Order: sequence, then structure tokens, then C-alpha cells
Amino acid sequence: MRAPLITVIVSYTIAIVGLTLMPGVDDHGDPWHMSLFEAFYVISYTATTIGFGEVPYPYSDAQRLWMTFSIYFTVIPWFYAIGKIISLFQDPALKQALTTNSFARAVDHLHEPFFIVSGYGETGSLLVKALDHKGIRVVVTEVDQDRVNDLELEDYQFDIPVLCADAKMPDTLLRAGVRHPMCQGIAALTDNDHVNLAIAVAAKLLNPDLMVLARAEDDEVAANMASFGTDHILNPYTLFGDQLGMEVHAIGTYLLHKWLTGVPGDTLTLPKVPPIGKWIICGYGRFGKAVVESLEREQITTVVIEAEPELTQCDNCIVGNGTEASILKEAGIEDAVGIIAGTNNDINNLSIVMTAQKMNPNLFVVVRKNRRFNEPLFEHFNADISMDPSDIIAHECLARMITPMMTHFLQLVRTQDNSWANQLISRLVGVVGENVPEAWGVTVDAEHSPAVANLIAWGLPVTLDALTRDPGNRMQKLDLVPLMLVRSGKYTLLPELTEQLHVGDRLLFCGSAMAKSVQPITLSNHKTLTWIINGREIADGWLWRWATRKLTRLRKLRKQTQQQ
Repeated sequence: MRAPLITVIVSYTIAIVGLTLMPGVDDHGDPWHMSLFEAFYVISYTATTIGFGEVPYPYSDAQRLWMTFSIYFTVIPWFYAIGKIISLFQDPALKQALTTNSFARAVDHLHEPFFIVSGYGETGSLLVKALDHKGIRVVVTEVDQDRVNDLELEDYQFDIPVLCADAKMPDTLLRAGVRHPMCQGIAALTDNDHVNLAIAVAAKLLNPDLMVLARAEDDEVAANMASFGTDHILNPYTLFGDQLGMEVHAIGTYLLHKWLTGVPGDTLTLPKVPPIGKWIICGYGRFGKAVVESLEREQITTVVIEAEPELTQCDNCIVGNGTEASILKEAGIEDAVGIIAGTNNDINNLSIVMTAQKMNPNLFVVVRKNRRFNEPLFEHFNADISMDPSDIIAHECLARMITPMMTHFLQLVRTQDNSWANQLISRLVGVVGENVPEAWGVTVDAEHSPAVANLIAWGLPVTLDALTRDPGNRMQKLDLVPLMLVRSGKYTLLPELTEQLHVGDRLLFCGSAMAKSVQPITLSNHKTLTWIINGREIADGWLWRWATRKLTRLRKLRKQTQQQ
């Protein structure tokens, strides 16, 4: 930019000085020369092609001759400078610098809790959409400009700050707000385990207290993440294997898990129950191994078909892709009850299940979906279960981000029997219907529930029942269910409503959106909470407080007088 600026300044200077030297005549016919300011004014509007006429007096021939020279002498450098400025603003480096600064300012100005999502692929886009739907702010980093463009075209309710940059770089994480006081956590959801590992390491170093969720499909990478304290390591294949095992032997537990990790507002659908018998698994990669391990843990017989057994360490399998009828027949497809097409190729998976269903129409079909753009094909095939890694990871992240206690609750649910889960589902359906409920946590302390903490400090017992009542009608129950009480590291599932609360207790609720929105009134207003507990309304206007102080003082004086 230095050369065009110097060119413009030199050309203007020559034109202005020259114009002041040209002799002219004023309106009385006397000799006259322009001042520097008048010459600068004339050259300015002439060089920019505005044109303002001959001011303040008609020009002499010498002045007109110099003006003609000045027009060509200044306009050309002016256009040259304008062209350089336009090309400068189109420079990718400058555009990236401006975008980065704008992104950093947008993050700095966030005054409400937010999460960072690194990677706006299939999983990241699902998670961002769900968080935005729940009214939670999100900041996104993505290395692919096309995906950034996709995000900017989406119709989200919030303006989502997004930066096209490599999240492995610490500067990117710092600009995304990894040290921002309102940042609640970061989710590393790229499709590269090593990138997710680098993000997790950087996030833990830059802000050790920040919750970090990371996707990892490789066991070694997952172990590495666990070694430095990554809070949540999510392997879609392991998660699906566990869920499939639950479906086979604990459908109630599976349904409860699916429901509580779903997107609030979605309708509860009853899953098909996988049959017990011989299953054929096509593909023994990470997905196939996780599924086989889960099914064999449930005492289910499995037969594995693998095209490259030497690479997958499959010692006891039938060699083949599974797309050929002869291979399926060799695996015993006629007497199998289910088949799982779990290769990393969508077309092969669909070919496997289509061939298998022709040979055994009663098969229970599970098919792995690798690419979201193939979704119409899978919808048309209508398998009993379509395994979508992106969907599984997004739901797990959502549940752990919104209600961290939900993870412990679901782990404890796995220790209960199926009838316990069925009873809880029936109770939830009776309270919130067949839509996925909201879930939220409550901490009993002066910061998060000051009314409860104050009443406990004043000696008034507060039971869990008080938090389940409508603050507008104490006789009316809110549409919610207390799922868990955490006290001094001890977890209690489905606590009794008569349970007396202590400062430091943490509670997990689920219920309707209305119940979630009105419960904070009870938690924060001690008058409301007192009215709910004993039906007494506390008058605390200034006149009542003045009269109370007077009465208290008189009682103290009378008591002192009697003692004397």
C-alpha cells in the first residue's frame, strides 16, 4: 500500500502547487492567484471526477491548461490507488485476519454460558443444532471452509460465532474462549482421533477445570486421553455395542437410556426387541469387535464374516465380504435370527442385508450407516436398527453437557433390573406423556438455590416434596420426577419426597419444560418456599419490617426489666 499512497500524494502535491502558480483574474479584473487551500479544494474534486466548475472566479487560459494537465495527472494515480485498496481487501490473509478478529470479539462479548464445538461435520452439526434448540450458546471451530459456509446458511435462533481454523492450534482455542469465564466445556468431534487428542490435551493444559468431551474410535488414543484426565471419551462403536446388548436383555433399561439422552420434545418410540439366537456379524473392525463383545457378554452365539482376517486379528471367522450368497449360506444364514452389516462401506452394508433378507426373510436386521448423505437409501430399506455413529455421539454429548449428573444416573440404571426401569418409564409417561422430557440439576447452596439454603440456615426443615410443588398453587404438583440425590458422594436413585434436604445436596430432575421453568421461583424466593411448606404468607413490606423491629426491641427491653 505504500507505493500507491506515495504516488497519489506526489501527484496531488505537484498539481496543487502548480495551480497556485498559474496567474488568474478576479471579478474586478485584477491579477489573482489561488491559495494553497483553494488549489487543494479544486484538485480534490477534480481528481475524484466529481467536477464542480470554475470557482471562485472563471479561470484564465493558463489555469485551464494546468487543470487539463492535472486531470490526467491525478486521476490515473487515484484509480491506481483505489484498485490497490480493493485488491488488498480481497487478499485471503487480510480477510482471514479480519474474520479472526471479528470472531474473537464476538466470543469476548458472550455473557452467558456456552460450549465450544470443534468440528462441524455430521456429529458436530447435530450437536450444535440440538444445543441451539435448547437455547444454549455455542462457539464453533472448523477447518473446512465449506462446512463453515454450511453453518452460516443454517437458520439457528442464535448468532453462532464460527472460525475456520485448525483447532489443534492453541491460539484457535484461546480465541474460541477456552479460558472465557462463561465457557462450560469443549467437545472435540472431528473425524480424526489424533486431532481430537491434540484438542483435548491443549484444552486441559489451557484450562484444567474445563469439561472436555472427545470422540475416539481408536483404543490407544482413548487410553491416551484417559491418561491426562479427559472427562468424557466417546467411542460410538462401544456405545452402540452396549446399547445393542441392553436391547437384547434389558429393553426397559435401553428405552430409559434412549429416552433420557434424546432431544427434548421428540416422541418416545418403542424399539423392536432383537431376538435371542445365532447372529451373523459382517465386518470385524472396531465396530464389529464392539458388537461381538457385547453380544457374547449377553451369552449370544455369533458368527463373524471378515474379508481381511489377518488385518483385524480375527482368528475364527469366515473369509469374505458377506455380499455373496455363498458366504452367507456358509455362515448359516438360514438358521440365524439376526444379521449385523457393520463394514465401513454403506453400499456393501445395504447389499449384505438385501441378500440376507432374500435368503431368510425373518432376519432381524442391523445395518451400520457411515455417511449421512446415504440416509434416503437406509430410510427406504427400513432396517430394524440403523446404527448412525454421528447420532450416537451427538446424543451422548448433549446429555453430558446439559446434565452432567445424567451420566452417573445412567450408569446406576445399568445396575438395576429391567422391571425397575419399566416402572420408572411408566411413572415418567404418567407425568410428561410420551415426549422426551427435560432433565436438569439443582444444587442446594446459597448461589444456586438461596431460598432453600436460607430456610435451612434459619432452622426450617425443607423436604424434597417442596421442590416438586407449583409455586402458584401449593396443592398442585409440578410435572417432574426427582431421579437422583447426591449427598457427600453417595448416590440415591429415586429419592423419597419426604427426604429432608441439606446444604450441598445435588438433585437430578426430569420433567416438562414448564416444570423446569417455574421451579427456580421456589428455589430463589424464600417467601414462596415458606408458603409452599406451611401455607403461611410472609409480609415483608417496609411498614411490617419497621413494626417487627419495634416489637422485637420492646420485647427485649421488657425482658431485661423483668430480669432486673
